[in-house]
Formats: sequence, structure tokens, C-alpha cells
Amino acid sequence: MQGLILAAGMGKRLKELTHDNTKCMIKVNGERLIDRVLSQLARLGIKRTVIVTGYKGEGLRRHVGRKWDGMRIDYVENPIFDKTNNIYSLALAADELVKDDTLLMESDIIVEDAVLSKVLNCPYPNVAVVDAFQSWMDGTCVTIDEENHIKRFVPKKDFVYEEIPSYFKTVNIYKFSKRFSREDYIPFLRAYSQALGNNEYYEQVLRVITLLDKPLMHALPLSGEKWYEIDDIQDLDIAESMFCSPEEQITKLTKRFGGYWRYPGLKDYTYLVNPYFPTPRMKAEMKNSFDVLLEGYPSGQKVNALLAAKTFGLKVGTVAVGNGAAEIIPVWMNMLAGKIGFVYPTFEEYPNRVEESRRVFFTPSAENGFRYSAKDLIDFFGKNPVSSIILINPDNPSGNFLPKKDVLKLVDWTKKKGIRLLIDESFVDFAEQPYTMLNSELLRENIHVNVMKSVSKSYGVPGARLGILACANEEMAAMVQSRLPIWNINSFGEFFLQIAEKYSSEYLEACRRIAAERARFLRELAKFSFLEPFPSDANFILCRVKKPYDSKTLALKLWSKTQCLIRNCSAKKGVAGGSFVRLAVKSTEDNNLLLSALGEM
Repeated sequence: MQGLILAAGMGKRLKELTHDNTKCMIKVNGERLIDRVLSQLARLGIKRTVIVTGYKGEGLRRHVGRKWDGMRIDYVENPIFDKTNNIYSLALAADELVKDDTLLMESDIIVEDAVLSKVLNCPYPNVAVVDAFQSWMDGTCVTIDEENHIKRFVPKKDFVYEEIPSYFKTVNIYKFSKRFSREDYIPFLRAYSQALGNNEYYEQVLRVITLLDKPLMHALPLSGEKWYEIDDIQDLDIAESMFCSPEEQITKLTKRFGGYWRYPGLKDYTYLVNPYFPTPRMKAEMKNSFDVLLEGYPSGQKVNALLAAKTFGLKVGTVAVGNGAAEIIPVWMNMLAGKIGFVYPTFEEYPNRVEESRRVFFTPSAENGFRYSAKDLIDFFGKNPVSSIILINPDNPSGNFLPKKDVLKLVDWTKKKGIRLLIDESFVDFAEQPYTMLNSELLRENIHVNVMKSVSKSYGVPGARLGILACANEEMAAMVQSRLPIWNINSFGEFFLQIAEKYSSEYLEACRRIAAERARFLRELAKFSFLEPFPSDANFILCRVKKPYDSKTLALKLWSKTQCLIRNCSAKKGVAGGSFVRLAVKSTEDNNLLLSALGEM
């Protein structure tokens, strides 16, 4: 078996990274693509590899040389790489193809060792490595039958989105037998090039071959093995987060703050959304309007504020709408003067927006699961004066919940003391006994009270990015609006607000389902000797991690074994060196998957 790597392309989409080097010379986490693949081939016992060079070929040849870990390296040059595509590069290497069975691959692919081992160990002489199509993939796809014969190649122009479940993406790694290359592929390759020119792709030849009555190619579907095709700088960024140590992966993924659909095996227990809403019927209504929403401008801030006021039963002029609560928080925090009170640990987007010298924080006992009451806050801030208090209720990450009578007690006390009170009730709808402070009469009587809500979290639409702030003081609401862009909400978010009221009963049922699933999840988590889950009224549960684990090793083991990503909270301010993780409450199926993974530990 020999290797053949196509490395003549210019890699223009990688911009400055390929200004002085061919694509396979770029580094992924400090290691060049070509270094990685050649080392992989040598470890697998490949004795000879042919590299087809073109753009910056001299530099590539100088870097690789004639030997790599004992493996012989030969070269074929494509002198007109800028005028041809890879069909010509492969045609130039035709004489090399017929010398031995060949492992053919493109130079911009990064794979784990298991992929190449799977190809070499596959009993079929001629195979195309494929993977089930995912949203991040692009390029040629195939369909296969029950025996993994390739039925047809589907080029980009013939791609039909409704048929995605039947599509497999080609990974651009092939195994050709010497006989197949000599008797089938090369004759077709030469005929195809002569008829259609050299500005084509070698997969087009395979497409023609699959039309023959006798199946010559098998597909080799992957089953979770990692690979990525690096065409541009975003691909490089994703590849670096995939091909590193598990500990580095957790760090890199956490710093991405989402976009996890690009990692199809990942199970996210970090971000907090509603798994039971929107309903399929509501999604269908939104999908039905997709073209109109995509092609039309959204309304401005004033109209969306009116929509939010209608949806939440508030007076027009008292609501500001944000691209998620995260857009409103810095605006609001910059409007507050003096010292500001927080409960630590907390959602740190709030305290991070003010100078450290202005933060006054109350830290409940970790031994008591960070529980606290309105009386605790009144006693503490009575001795440590502040101008404003931020109350997240239920709190994040503790899940601590103040019932309505407690919050009203805090409302009355802050009113007497002249303290502004912001209540963030992003998770209140999931409480065992939910209530809301989004009440026009209550806010009118307590003009010092403001209410923040992340619609994205509670309604399960983080992609729509919606958050609201309610201010009975219309001047303050107008001031917040004036500091936000006119078009800060996209059309999909606006349409969601427009139709949300129609689905209010389904939303309440979804929240009840979360409360019931949370109770079950909590009971099951309590069965593990190394976890102490704390009561929660949110859609997440904070757990103390006990021996033989700590929060870091627990998170690392779950990720390494099952790709379950959990939030390690031990670095949060206010935790004081303890060992805690936060687990999102998801659907029963997803929660059972995590419970099973914990059970194996």
C-alpha cells in the first residue's frame, strides 16, 4: 500500500496563511497538516508516499525531503496548478497510481488515526470514506445502499435539502486497488479530461464509474471518528478545537460561547434553554414564514418594544428589547451610579460590567448550598450600604429561589432605603411555584424596581437572541432604548414575539414538564456518592463534587468518554475553592444519557 497526497492547490480562502506556503503547510495547534498526515501514514506501515505539488511546491519539497520516519517520499509536479483543478493533478500521477494499491487523500484534511486505520483494515479493495451529512459540511455527497455500495454521487448543484437524511459527505480519502486504478479509474480519468478539460475534479470520474452496472466502489461510513476539511480560517479555528487534548478541547469549546451544532457528537449540558418549547407547531409556523423573514428588514426598536409590552402584559413605553439580555445588561449597568450589591456566585455578566471598587457582594455559605433568603440580603446590605442591588431569581448557578412574599419584602425594604432593585427572572417560569414581577401595577407602585428577562433562555430560542427590561420609569426605558441600535432584533426574533401569545398555554405546559423532569433528575443525581445536588427552581442543578473526583476531573472524564460537556463552576467568584458543577436540565432522553455516563464512573 502506498500513499498519494494531492497538494498542488493554492488555498486562496485561507488568505494570508497561504501567502507564502501551500495549504498543507498551515499549522493546527502548532503542527503542520503535512507533518501530521505523513507521520500517521508512516506509523501505519506505509512505505512510500507520492505528493503532487504545485503552488509553493519547492518550499513543501524542501520541508518534507525524501524520507519521513523511514517512509520514502516521491513527488509529481503540477506546473499549471493555477489553471487546473485536482483532476489534472491526479492525471499527472497516473503512472504512480498503477504501481501499488493506493491510499489517496487531499492535503487539507485532518483526521484522527482511527480513520486511516479503518480504511486500511477495510476488506473492500476500493472504498470512499464517507460520513453522515451534517450542517457544517460542504461539497460532494453520495447515497449508499444497504450493502454500502455507492448508488450515486451528488454534486453541489444537485443537492436537495429535503434528502439530507440519505446523504453522506465524502471525506476525500479513498483506497484504490492497483487493478482498479489500471483497468477502470485511469482510463475513465483520461477520457473524462480529454472530453471536458482539466478544470474539473477527480470525484467526477468516480461519479461516472458508479453509473456502471457492476458496482466497483464501496462506501466506508465513519461512526464518530473525527475529521475536518480545512478550506478557510473558520475551518482552521474549528479544527484546532477538535484536534487537541480533551482538557484543551473543553477550554476551547467553552470560549466559543456556543455554535455547538458544528460538533455533532457534542451533548451540551452547559447552556440553559427550554427543551420542550417552542412546540413543533410553533416551529412550523416560523418555518412557513422563513423566506419572508430572511428577506425582509425587521422593525425598529420602538415596534419591538411595543410587541414585548403586548406579549408580557406591560404598559407601552416601559419596555426595552435587547438582542438577548446580554445586550441590555451593559447598557443598564453603565446607567447605575454608586456601589452595587451582588450575590456571589452569580451570572458574572452583571458584575463584570462595573469597576471592582463598586462591587459589594454577599456570599451565602457553600456548605448550605448557597441558600439565602430576603432577610439575609436585608441584614447584609443594611450593614454594607449600596445604591443598587442585582437579584437573580432563581439564582445562577445555585438555583436558589425566593418566593414572592420574600421578594416583596425586599421590594419594600429597598424602597424605604432608596435602593434601586433589578430583578432578573430569566428562570422564574421553571419554578415549582412560578410567579412574575412583570406586572404594570406593581412596577408603577415601585418605580425603583426593574425587571430583566432572558426570553432566549426561558422560551428555548437562544438563536433568536431576545431579552427584555421593564422600567416603570418611562424616561429610563427610553434612555435604554436610545443606547441600543435601531435594528438590534432580527426578523425571526420579532416574529417570535409577534406569535408568542398564541402559544402561551403550550409554554406553561413546557415549563411544568421541566419542573417535573428536574425533580426526577435531582433524585437520580442524588444516588451518586460523588455528587451532592442542591435543590433548584431553575432549569439547571448545581452539584458539589466529592471524592474520588473533583469538578475538573469529573468534567474531563465525561467529555473524554461521552462528549458530554458540563459547566465547571469551581472558578466562579464566591465559590472559595470548592468543587462544583452545574448541569442543565434537558429532555428526559438527554438527562438519561448523562445519568448513564455518570453511572459508568
